[in-house]
This record gives sequence, C-alpha cells and structure tokens, in this order.
Amino acid sequence: MSVKHALLALLSMGPATTYQLRRSFDESTGQIWPLNIGQASATLSRLERDGQVAREPSEDDDGTQGSWSLTDRGKEELGRWWANAVTRPQPERHELALKLALAVVVPGVDVQALIDAQRIAAMTALHDATRARRGVAPEDLPSMLVLDHHLATLEAELSWLEGIEATLARHRSRPTSAASDTEASPTARRRTPSEAR
Repeated sequence: MSVKHALLALLSMGPATTYQLRRSFDESTGQIWPLNIGQASATLSRLERDGQVAREPSEDDDGTQGSWSLTDRGKEELGRWWANAVTRPQPERHELALKLALAVVVPGVDVQALIDAQRIAAMTALHDATRARRGVAPEDLPSMLVLDHHLATLEAELSWLEGIEATLARHRSRPTSAASDTEASPTARRRTPSEAR
C-alpha cells in the first residue's frame, strides 16, 4: 500500500507530528497494517525532499518532534492519488500462486498437502478476521472497510484453492495415452502445465 499517500491524506486534515501520524495511520487502517515509527520518519523525509511536506520545528527541541504540514505540491500529488484508480503490476507476482505453479511441475511435491495447509491457514485467518470485524464499533468506518477487504481477500483465496483442486482432478482424470505416445518420442517437447489443461 502507499504509505506516502496515506500520510499526505492524514496531513490534509491538519499539521501533525510523526508520532501523531503513525497513531492516526494505525487507527485509520483498523490496526491491520501497523506502521512503525522508522518507516513513517523515512517516508516523511522523502516527502520533505520532494517538496510535498514541510516540517516546523518545535521550540523546545532540535526539531525532530516538530509538526509536519502539507505543501501545495503535496496537495497536488494527493489530488492525483484520489482521482486515479489503483494500478497493479501485471501480472502480479503472488507468492502462493508461484508456489503452486512450481509444485505442479517439481517432482516429489505433494500438491494436495500444500493446498490443505494453505486452506487451514486461510480459514484460521478468516476466523480471526471475522471475530475482529464483529468487535468493530458501528461508528468505526475505517476499520470496517479495511477488515471487509481482508475478509473478501481470504474468501477469494479459499474459493481459488477449491478451483485449483477441481482443475487438478480434471487433469488427473484425462486419458494419458496421448501423453505417453508423446513422451515416447525422443524429439517430443515437454508440455507445460498450461498446455496440459
């Protein structure tokens, strides 16, 4: 997620110290993506370098605890962020998808055991997220939105795992005579998993 834009958005509500911004970030994301003070400080320093925020040193220290404020350049950047859809890299390199893709071609990997373990982990996370969602106060809209997204992601993962099992079952039930004939040929090219579907 864009910590940079999240901090700009929080500063659009008024000046704040690094610690206040970190606390507001955690509160606004339902504590799902905790932000450590080091990451907050590093991000604010980059924003200051880019002219998107300015720091006003406090009178009683060296300035490190002073308030940050949004500059005109920062407001412009934030406006662009609000106006544009979030883009994702294509294709997204998701570790679980990569793990399963490799599991079906690497000899000796128990793909079903891998799917079962992932399903248990996802169901446990879904249970925890559901319990957390039930505990959210009705007026805590930011936490609701973040947790609802988390729940939807976990439900989609479980559905995807079921789909993988169905695909593997169809693949195993297909006749293998053509594949055996192909493998018998010394010049045959090995088929990829996508070609074998």
